[in-house]
Amino acid sequence: MRLTRFSTVRARLLALLVAIALPIAGLTALAAITTYQTVVTAIEIAQARTADDFAVRVRVWSRGALRALISAGSMIASTGLNGETCRAPAREMLNRIPGYRAFRIVLSDGRVCSASLDSSVTDTELAAASGQLAALPQSITSPGSRLPGTRYDYVRVGGRDHLAIHFRGGDGLQEGLLLVDPGLLDQVFELDSSNDGMNVALVSSGAAVVAHRDQNGSDASWLPAHEVVPANSERWEAESRAGKSRTYAARLITTPDFYVIASFDDGPERAARMQFLALLLAPLLTLLLLGVVYLRAIDRHCVRWLRGIETAARAPSNRSGARAVIADEMPSDMRSVAEAFNTMVDEQEVRRRRLQTALDDNRFLVRELHHRVKNSLQVVQSYIGLTKRDYRDDARLALADAECRVHVLSAAYRFTLADGEMQPVRVDLFIEDVVTMIANLLRRRDQWVSSRLDTAATLSVDRIIPLGFLVVDVASRVLRESPGVSITIIVRDIDEATLEVALEADRDIVPSEPPRLFAGLVAQIEAVQAERAVGHRLGSWHVRHKA
Repeated sequence: MRLTRFSTVRARLLALLVAIALPIAGLTALAAITTYQTVVTAIEIAQARTADDFAVRVRVWSRGALRALISAGSMIASTGLNGETCRAPAREMLNRIPGYRAFRIVLSDGRVCSASLDSSVTDTELAAASGQLAALPQSITSPGSRLPGTRYDYVRVGGRDHLAIHFRGGDGLQEGLLLVDPGLLDQVFELDSSNDGMNVALVSSGAAVVAHRDQNGSDASWLPAHEVVPANSERWEAESRAGKSRTYAARLITTPDFYVIASFDDGPERAARMQFLALLLAPLLTLLLLGVVYLRAIDRHCVRWLRGIETAARAPSNRSGARAVIADEMPSDMRSVAEAFNTMVDEQEVRRRRLQTALDDNRFLVRELHHRVKNSLQVVQSYIGLTKRDYRDDARLALADAECRVHVLSAAYRFTLADGEMQPVRVDLFIEDVVTMIANLLRRRDQWVSSRLDTAATLSVDRIIPLGFLVVDVASRVLRESPGVSITIIVRDIDEATLEVALEADRDIVPSEPPRLFAGLVAQIEAVQAERAVGHRLGSWHVRHKA
């Protein structure tokens, strides 16, 4: 990042902070995302392991029940009991094992031994259930278990639901059937307090619930609304029977009979999301707070003092007391800048006072010079006026013309120094004075000179003097060559920046050739000749008085 793109100190320091904070924020976000993904993966693995754990419990229990049934059959076969003689020992055996409700054993020699703790379950019903299960495909068990072909199912016998385990062949037995109370599996699905939000059930094909346990007792509304029979193991999210979205994990116990399904609420995921937001937002909020503190520190310890120096620097030049503030809490480098600025201001004031003194002296000398020039011009004018009395005709006219030109110089200095300082001269006032002098010095008794002035423009003394000479030159030549003529000198504004100076006679005049000096006068005035002398028009010039 090029800090030179930013014009202010605050912007550059803030850009530097952003350049430092952005990589940190990026790494923080990456760490938060990685942590969130790791936690979610751990949750998924834990949920899968939970389903596996319950599946292992059911497999262990079912194989234990099968081995118990086979052991009972082997014992009956070894004792030679059958029919009514084995019923009493068989019932005693069932009483010793909680949850075992009835069984039926068919020995290899055709002898049958059956018993039931439920009077509603008869030998006939046991035989019918055994025949029904024998006609169904056997459940697939893991290879190497050395157990006979077995069918695990969920049947209704004697008006009650039972978990049925049926096998055929093995250890001198033809077949065997064991009916178990599904409530026996409650201990398999026992949930402790650490399993809040988790439910588990043993389900048979067709979504028949064999056994289930949940946090709310016997409520089965947490089961999925649509059955998903896992091929081996599945994990998915679906809508429950209660209409809520839940996460499910299922494990196949025996194919195609039973599978274990576990359900989890989104509590762990919510906790993971909250942890993710905390890991993401806490550093970002810290950086934001750091930025706010950083900006306040910049304003308090840097920008504030710079603004004080700027205020002092921008103070009007007539305020001699404008200094940068220096305080004890000011940073040393800022103090050095402020002290250097104040030293510069002090030196500048000293120079300004010296320059002002020199300027005042110079103005005094200039005023004195111009005053003496004005007095000298008045002396010259008076001398010419006295000398003129000794001459007649052309010599007298020549001296009068010279006296009039000297008066132009004297009047220009008088007007420009009217307030003690050299100022631009009002054109109308100056021309009116010149016209009066022309009437007094150059006109004969039968001639007349007047003015028509309509302007408030001003010109500098360097331009007003040649303008007066121009008017005197034109008027002098006409008055000298045209007896009885009347001349009008017109000065008016053409627009805001230009004025017109024109001379008119009361009759047509044959124009005379102007002297060589005349072109120089026009150039000094910076005028443009708008009309040449024709007829009664003696000439017109446009003069710009504003840039």
